[in-house]
Amino acid sequence: GAVAARRRRGRERARARGRGEHERLWGVLAALDRRVERVWRERERGSAALAEPAPLWPTTSELSLSHFDFSAIEAMDPSLQGGWRVIYDRECPFELRYQETNASPQEVGALEAIKVKILAMGSDNVPEALKVELSSENDLFFHYVHLVDEVRYRVMQEQQKLMVEFDDFSKVLIRMLNSCIKEPNTHLAIMVMQEDDGMARLDFIKNMEYKFVELLTCEFQRSEEELVRQHIAYRYNSLKSRMALMQARLADVNAMVKAKNPSLLLQLKKPASSSGAGPRRGSAH
Repeated sequence: GAVAARRRRGRERARARGRGEHERLWGVLAALDRRVERVWRERERGSAALAEPAPLWPTTSELSLSHFDFSAIEAMDPSLQGGWRVIYDRECPFELRYQETNASPQEVGALEAIKVKILAMGSDNVPEALKVELSSENDLFFHYVHLVDEVRYRVMQEQQKLMVEFDDFSKVLIRMLNSCIKEPNTHLAIMVMQEDDGMARLDFIKNMEYKFVELLTCEFQRSEEELVRQHIAYRYNSLKSRMALMQARLADVNAMVKAKNPSLLLQLKKPASSSGAGPRRGSAH
Protein backbone atom coordinates (compact mmCIF):
# COMPACT_ATOMS: atom_id res chain seq x y z
CA GLY A 1 0.00 0.00 0.00
CA ALA A 2 2.78 2.45 0.85
CA VAL A 3 4.57 1.73 -2.44
CA ALA A 4 1.38 2.29 -4.45
CA ALA A 5 0.73 5.54 -2.60
CA ARG A 6 4.25 6.82 -3.39
CA ARG A 7 3.81 5.93 -7.06
CA ARG A 8 0.43 7.68 -7.15
CA ARG A 9 1.91 10.83 -5.60
CA GLY A 10 4.79 10.68 -8.09
CA ARG A 11 2.37 10.51 -11.03
CA GLU A 12 0.40 13.44 -9.63
CA ARG A 13 3.57 15.53 -9.28
CA ALA A 14 4.56 14.67 -12.87
CA ARG A 15 1.14 15.70 -14.16
CA ALA A 16 1.35 18.95 -12.18
CA ARG A 17 4.78 19.70 -13.68
CA GLY A 18 3.38 19.00 -17.17
CA ARG A 19 0.43 21.33 -16.61
CA GLY A 20 2.72 24.05 -15.30
CA GLU A 21 5.02 23.73 -18.31
CA HIS A 22 2.00 23.83 -20.64
CA GLU A 23 0.64 26.98 -19.00
CA ARG A 24 4.07 28.62 -19.08
CA LEU A 25 4.44 28.01 -22.82
CA TRP A 26 0.96 29.36 -23.52
CA GLY A 27 1.96 32.41 -21.51
CA VAL A 28 5.02 32.79 -23.75
CA LEU A 29 2.84 32.67 -26.87
CA ALA A 30 0.32 35.14 -25.43
CA ALA A 31 3.11 37.56 -24.50
CA LEU A 32 4.57 37.21 -27.99
CA ASP A 33 1.19 37.95 -29.58
CA ARG A 34 0.95 41.11 -27.49
CA ARG A 35 4.44 42.15 -28.57
CA VAL A 36 3.67 41.58 -32.27
CA GLU A 37 0.34 43.44 -31.97
CA ARG A 38 2.09 46.41 -30.32
CA VAL A 39 4.72 46.45 -33.09
CA TRP A 40 2.01 46.54 -35.75
CA ARG A 41 0.18 49.36 -33.98
CA GLU A 42 3.38 51.39 -33.80
CA ARG A 43 4.08 50.78 -37.48
CA GLU A 44 0.53 51.74 -38.48
CA ARG A 45 0.92 55.04 -36.67
CA GLY A 46 3.99 55.67 -38.80
CA SER A 47 6.47 55.59 -35.93
CA ALA A 48 9.99 55.68 -37.28
CA ALA A 49 11.56 54.13 -34.20
CA LEU A 50 9.80 51.93 -31.68
CA ALA A 51 10.35 52.72 -28.03
CA GLU A 52 11.99 49.87 -26.17
CA PRO A 53 9.53 48.70 -23.48
CA ALA A 54 10.39 46.48 -20.57
CA PRO A 55 10.89 42.89 -21.78
CA LEU A 56 7.85 40.69 -21.40
CA TRP A 57 10.07 37.84 -20.20
CA PRO A 58 13.84 38.18 -19.78
CA THR A 59 15.04 35.09 -21.60
CA THR A 60 17.21 34.53 -24.65
CA SER A 61 14.37 32.50 -26.18
CA GLU A 62 12.34 35.69 -26.49
CA LEU A 63 14.88 37.18 -28.86
CA SER A 64 14.68 34.26 -31.27
CA LEU A 65 10.86 34.21 -31.21
CA SER A 66 9.85 37.86 -31.31
CA HIS A 67 12.28 39.63 -33.63
CA PHE A 68 10.23 39.71 -36.82
CA ASP A 69 11.42 41.86 -39.71
CA PHE A 70 8.45 43.19 -41.68
CA SER A 71 10.40 45.88 -43.51
CA ALA A 72 10.91 43.84 -46.69
CA ILE A 73 7.22 43.06 -47.16
CA GLU A 74 6.10 46.56 -46.13
CA ALA A 75 8.34 48.12 -48.75
CA MET A 76 6.40 46.20 -51.41
CA ASP A 77 3.06 47.87 -50.55
CA PRO A 78 2.04 49.87 -53.65
CA SER A 79 -0.07 52.18 -51.48
CA LEU A 80 3.04 53.61 -49.80
CA GLN A 81 4.98 54.38 -52.96
CA GLY A 82 5.70 58.08 -53.38
CA GLY A 83 5.83 58.98 -49.69
CA TRP A 84 2.29 58.09 -48.59
CA ARG A 85 1.66 56.90 -45.04
CA VAL A 86 -1.34 55.06 -43.62
CA ILE A 87 -3.49 56.90 -41.07
CA TYR A 88 -6.57 54.62 -41.16
CA ASP A 89 -7.08 50.98 -42.12
CA ARG A 90 -10.35 49.20 -41.25
CA GLU A 91 -13.18 47.21 -42.81
CA CYS A 92 -16.47 49.08 -43.11
CA PRO A 93 -19.92 47.88 -44.24
CA PHE A 94 -20.79 49.34 -47.65
CA GLU A 95 -23.91 48.95 -49.72
CA LEU A 96 -22.64 48.35 -53.27
CA ARG A 97 -24.80 49.36 -56.20
CA TYR A 98 -24.03 49.05 -59.91
CA GLN A 99 -25.34 50.98 -62.92
CA GLU A 100 -24.32 50.83 -66.56
CA THR A 101 -24.22 54.60 -67.10
CA ASN A 102 -24.83 57.69 -65.03
CA ALA A 103 -28.36 57.98 -66.46
CA SER A 104 -29.36 54.31 -66.14
CA PRO A 105 -31.21 52.99 -63.06
CA GLN A 106 -29.22 51.52 -60.19
CA GLU A 107 -29.27 47.81 -59.43
CA VAL A 108 -30.33 46.48 -56.04
CA GLY A 109 -27.53 47.01 -53.55
CA ALA A 110 -25.67 44.29 -51.64
CA LEU A 111 -24.03 44.80 -48.24
CA GLU A 112 -20.33 43.93 -48.17
CA ALA A 113 -17.35 44.54 -45.90
CA ILE A 114 -14.97 46.89 -47.74
CA LYS A 115 -11.42 47.52 -46.59
CA VAL A 116 -10.88 51.28 -46.32
CA LYS A 117 -7.34 52.63 -46.22
CA ILE A 118 -6.74 56.36 -45.79
CA LEU A 119 -3.25 57.64 -46.59
CA ALA A 120 -1.77 61.10 -46.13
CA MET A 121 1.02 63.03 -47.80
CA GLY A 122 2.83 65.60 -45.70
CA SER A 123 2.58 66.34 -41.99
CA ASP A 124 -0.30 65.48 -39.67
CA ASN A 125 -1.30 69.09 -39.03
CA VAL A 126 -0.84 70.37 -42.60
CA PRO A 127 -1.40 67.50 -45.07
CA GLU A 128 -0.56 68.09 -48.71
CA ALA A 129 -2.96 65.46 -50.07
CA LEU A 130 -5.19 62.58 -49.00
CA LYS A 131 -5.79 59.25 -50.71
CA VAL A 132 -8.60 56.82 -49.90
CA GLU A 133 -8.28 53.26 -51.23
CA LEU A 134 -11.13 50.76 -51.26
CA SER A 135 -10.57 47.03 -51.68
CA SER A 136 -12.43 43.80 -50.98
CA GLU A 137 -11.46 40.37 -49.73
CA ASN A 138 -14.30 38.83 -51.74
CA ASP A 139 -13.16 40.37 -55.04
CA LEU A 140 -9.41 40.78 -55.51
CA PHE A 141 -9.98 42.99 -58.58
CA PHE A 142 -12.13 45.48 -56.66
CA HIS A 143 -9.95 48.56 -56.15
CA TYR A 144 -11.03 52.21 -56.20
CA VAL A 145 -9.13 55.37 -55.29
CA HIS A 146 -10.23 58.82 -54.14
CA LEU A 147 -7.44 61.41 -54.41
CA VAL A 148 -7.88 64.94 -53.09
CA ASP A 149 -5.62 67.88 -52.38
CA GLU A 150 -6.46 71.34 -51.09
CA VAL A 151 -7.45 72.65 -54.53
CA ARG A 152 -9.82 69.78 -55.26
CA TYR A 153 -11.21 69.97 -51.76
CA ARG A 154 -12.17 73.61 -52.30
CA VAL A 155 -14.43 72.47 -55.14
CA MET A 156 -15.98 69.76 -52.93
CA GLN A 157 -16.40 72.26 -50.11
CA GLU A 158 -18.25 74.70 -52.35
CA GLN A 159 -20.47 72.10 -53.99
CA GLN A 160 -21.45 70.28 -50.78
CA LYS A 161 -21.41 73.27 -48.40
CA LEU A 162 -18.86 71.64 -46.11
CA MET A 163 -17.96 73.55 -42.94
CA VAL A 164 -14.53 71.97 -42.25
CA GLU A 165 -11.22 72.94 -43.80
CA PHE A 166 -8.96 70.56 -45.69
CA ASP A 167 -6.67 70.06 -42.67
CA ASP A 168 -9.56 68.41 -40.79
CA PHE A 169 -11.07 66.52 -43.73
CA SER A 170 -9.33 63.24 -42.80
CA LYS A 171 -10.79 63.44 -39.26
CA VAL A 172 -14.28 63.87 -40.72
CA LEU A 173 -13.81 60.85 -43.00
CA ILE A 174 -12.57 58.69 -40.13
CA ARG A 175 -15.45 59.79 -37.91
CA MET A 176 -18.02 58.91 -40.58
CA LEU A 177 -16.47 55.53 -41.31
CA ASN A 178 -16.37 54.65 -37.62
CA SER A 179 -20.01 55.69 -37.30
CA CYS A 180 -20.93 53.32 -40.15
CA ILE A 181 -19.14 50.52 -38.27
CA LYS A 182 -20.56 51.25 -34.83
CA GLU A 183 -24.06 52.38 -35.86
CA PRO A 184 -24.91 50.64 -39.16
CA ASN A 185 -28.65 51.21 -38.72
CA THR A 186 -28.39 54.99 -38.64
CA HIS A 187 -25.18 55.71 -40.59
CA LEU A 188 -24.97 54.28 -44.10
CA ALA A 189 -22.20 54.15 -46.70
CA ILE A 190 -23.64 53.63 -50.19
CA MET A 191 -21.29 53.21 -53.14
CA VAL A 192 -22.66 53.50 -56.68
CA MET A 193 -20.32 52.19 -59.39
CA GLN A 194 -20.67 52.87 -63.10
CA GLU A 195 -19.65 50.16 -65.53
CA ASP A 196 -18.95 52.37 -68.54
CA ASP A 197 -16.27 54.77 -67.25
CA GLY A 198 -15.07 53.17 -64.01
CA MET A 199 -16.26 56.07 -61.88
CA ALA A 200 -17.93 55.56 -58.50
CA ARG A 201 -19.66 57.73 -55.93
CA LEU A 202 -19.56 57.07 -52.19
CA ASP A 203 -22.40 58.68 -50.23
CA PHE A 204 -22.43 58.92 -46.44
CA ILE A 205 -26.06 59.05 -45.35
CA LYS A 206 -27.67 59.38 -41.94
CA ASN A 207 -31.07 57.87 -41.19
CA MET A 208 -33.05 60.45 -39.20
CA GLU A 209 -36.09 58.10 -38.97
CA TYR A 210 -38.28 60.58 -40.83
CA LYS A 211 -35.83 61.19 -43.71
CA PHE A 212 -32.38 60.30 -45.05
CA VAL A 213 -29.81 63.10 -44.90
CA GLU A 214 -26.78 63.07 -47.20
CA LEU A 215 -23.73 64.11 -45.19
CA LEU A 216 -20.82 63.76 -47.62
CA THR A 217 -20.09 62.51 -51.13
CA CYS A 218 -16.69 61.37 -52.46
CA GLU A 219 -15.86 60.57 -56.07
CA PHE A 220 -13.78 57.47 -56.76
CA GLN A 221 -12.00 56.12 -59.83
CA ARG A 222 -11.45 52.43 -60.56
CA SER A 223 -7.71 51.65 -60.54
CA GLU A 224 -5.80 50.64 -63.64
CA GLU A 225 -5.19 46.93 -64.24
CA GLU A 226 -1.45 47.20 -63.61
CA LEU A 227 -2.00 48.80 -60.20
CA VAL A 228 -4.60 46.18 -59.34
CA ARG A 229 -2.13 43.41 -60.20
CA GLN A 230 0.48 45.04 -57.96
CA HIS A 231 -1.94 45.10 -55.04
CA ILE A 232 -2.94 41.47 -55.58
CA ALA A 233 0.72 40.42 -55.65
CA TYR A 234 1.41 42.40 -52.48
CA ARG A 235 -1.53 40.86 -50.60
CA TYR A 236 -0.44 37.37 -51.63
CA ASN A 237 3.19 37.93 -50.62
CA SER A 238 2.13 39.54 -47.33
CA LEU A 239 -0.02 36.56 -46.35
CA LYS A 240 2.69 34.15 -47.46
CA SER A 241 5.28 35.98 -45.36
CA ARG A 242 3.07 36.06 -42.26
CA MET A 243 2.34 32.35 -42.61
CA ALA A 244 6.05 31.60 -42.84
CA LEU A 245 6.69 33.63 -39.69
CA MET A 246 3.94 31.81 -37.79
CA GLN A 247 5.26 28.44 -38.94
CA ALA A 248 8.78 29.41 -37.85
CA ARG A 249 7.50 30.52 -34.46
CA LEU A 250 5.59 27.25 -34.03
CA ALA A 251 8.71 25.26 -34.94
CA ASP A 252 10.74 27.18 -32.33
CA VAL A 253 8.12 26.57 -29.64
CA ASN A 254 7.96 22.88 -30.54
CA ALA A 255 11.74 22.68 -30.21
CA MET A 256 11.56 24.31 -26.78
CA VAL A 257 8.85 21.90 -25.63
CA LYS A 258 10.71 18.90 -27.04
CA ALA A 259 13.88 19.88 -25.21
CA LYS A 260 12.16 20.51 -21.86
CA ASN A 261 9.27 18.02 -21.87
CA PRO A 262 9.06 15.57 -24.82
CA SER A 263 5.98 13.81 -23.41
CA LEU A 264 4.10 17.11 -23.28
CA LEU A 265 4.86 17.71 -26.97
CA LEU A 266 3.35 14.32 -27.84
CA GLN A 267 0.22 15.22 -25.88
CA LEU A 268 -0.09 18.58 -27.63
CA LYS A 269 0.21 16.95 -31.05
CA LYS A 270 -2.54 14.42 -30.36
CA PRO A 271 -5.80 15.13 -32.23
CA ALA A 272 -8.61 16.54 -30.12
CA SER A 273 -10.83 13.53 -30.81
CA SER A 274 -8.38 11.13 -29.18
CA SER A 275 -8.49 12.97 -25.85
CA GLY A 276 -12.27 13.32 -25.78
CA ALA A 277 -14.39 10.85 -23.87
CA GLY A 278 -16.62 9.38 -26.54
CA PRO A 279 -19.44 6.91 -26.00
CA ARG A 280 -18.25 3.49 -24.87
CA ARG A 281 -19.20 0.31 -26.58
CA GLY A 282 -22.00 -1.54 -24.98
CA SER A 283 -23.16 1.49 -23.00
CA ALA A 284 -26.86 2.05 -22.55
CA HIS A 285 -28.45 4.68 -24.82
